[in-house]
Amino acid sequence: MTINFIDEINVDFDFDYETCAENVIKKTLVSEHFPYDIEVGLSFVDSGTIKKLNSDYRNIDKVTDVLSFPMIEYDDTDSIADTCSRYDSVGEKVGLINPDNNEVELGDIVLCVPKLYEQAQAYNHSVVREYAFLIAHLLGYDHIDDNERSVMEDKQNAILDDLGITRD
Repeated sequence: MTINFIDEINVDFDFDYETCAENVIKKTLVSEHFPYDIEVGLSFVDSGTIKKLNSDYRNIDKVTDVLSFPMIEYDDTDSIADTCSRYDSVGEKVGLINPDNNEVELGDIVLCVPKLYEQAQAYNHSVVREYAFLIAHLLGYDHIDDNERSVMEDKQNAILDDLGITRD
């Protein structure tokens, strides 16, 4: 697995954010039965940058906590495992194999660090919990409607609980 960290704001977390991200991503891949080695980008940005990205890509002119840009197109009803099972090989499925490392280019996650801190305080849990929770957007989890939000949050919470990253 390769995680390309892009730190646009010089983050100063009080935990090992690289190891945490790796653990959450690995657990997410296992929980979704994703059998391939992956490459993912994880960017840390400020409020202005994520507001512009949110406006440019979603036509929503406001700050958000996380944006994910999956390279795999998911059917609305599919899990990533369902999506993978429809193809003979990952190369045919996504056409996104990095020739330098033979890993599936899964996509990018952009985290708004100020919003991450704000939400950790608002939800009365640790920054590491909020950080880990947001990273689970990796596999196309979404929250466009309440049902999708519930499914996504249940999966995120199960992953974090398994890793011992609790709300305490």
